Amino acid sequence: MNSKRLFFAALAVSAIAFSTTIAEPMAGETPTDHLPPHITQAAWFGERADWSPDGRKILFLSKTFGDAMEIDLATKTIRNLTAHYPQHGYTRALYLTNGDILLSGPESFDPKKIGEARGECFLYVLDKSLTKPAVPLGTKCSEGPAVSRSRMHIAWTHVAAEYPAEMPAGSSRMQEADIIYADGKPKLASQKLIISSTNLPFKCTLETQNFRPPEEKELTFSAYGYQGTDVCGVNLETKKVVDYSNSPGQYDEPEGIYPDGQFTLVECDKQNHQGPNHVDLWKLKLDGSGQYERLTFFSDYPGYKASNPVVSDDGKFIAFQMAVSKDAAGVGHGIFIYDIGKAAKTPR
Repeated sequence: MNSKRLFFAALAVSAIAFSTTIAEPMAGETPTDHLPPHITQAAWFGERADWSPDGRKILFLSKTFGDAMEIDLATKTIRNLTAHYPQHGYTRALYLTNGDILLSGPESFDPKKIGEARGECFLYVLDKSLTKPAVPLGTKCSEGPAVSRSRMHIAWTHVAAEYPAEMPAGSSRMQEADIIYADGKPKLASQKLIISSTNLPFKCTLETQNFRPPEEKELTFSAYGYQGTDVCGVNLETKKVVDYSNSPGQYDEPEGIYPDGQFTLVECDKQNHQGPNHVDLWKLKLDGSGQYERLTFFSDYPGYKASNPVVSDDGKFIAFQMAVSKDAAGVGHGIFIYDIGKAAKTPR
């Protein structure tokens, strides 16, 4: 074979290899039909994953207003953590540093008024022994709380509809507190205000996201409605706010944060500018540079998206969910694991 034939043969092999790496979605296909080698499916159902501190288990919800579930990644065993007592289901489940679990859920539930129930969620602590019901902490929580990965400390959001006598209409505020135990029961201590939306130079609705490691002197938060929605951070000591995404007309919602604190994961529509129902996972550098890297391509499949990512404490893996565009925010259809090391070796 002459050199010209060798060249075109190599080119053909290269094209075949590339086409097997990046498949063009066909009608009716889902992202699971063409998962790249660095993404695997850990559970065929579920939503809102959270890594255990040792990286061996993933905590997640069976569904919105469902049970808290835990999967052992070595054995693939899934167990229900909240089936041993009556409850109305939960919207969040997060590991605390002592092994207990922080839950958010309603005190009552009408399936005909799901939106109302999401706005009436309270925080609870579930003992890791799984021998008794979750204990209420006595505070409402709008959307998701933030949990420290190094101490018994949390942050959460209130909206005016929850506390109309205390807060201006349309406003929101973020609180923080320690979780302590008195007579074996958890309760909030040293509770204080972080910041109110009325203190910001722009209008938005707040949602706590992550304490920024390793010092945890900053809290990332979603600025819903500002420039589409932006990734922001507030210094817990000085109260200075930084807009890290600053992308007008683009949807940017921070989710999981890297253990070195240099990057956060973002639900972002940078690839299509079609809004929160068409997002994928992007990696954003937290230095104000606006440096992004796209990690998933689920939104290339019509009707699907990737959402709610969280990074393992060793920085090696990301857990996230597949979601359907028409569903309410947070609803998931399976838990997936993204191997960061393998992804670096996977051709794009």
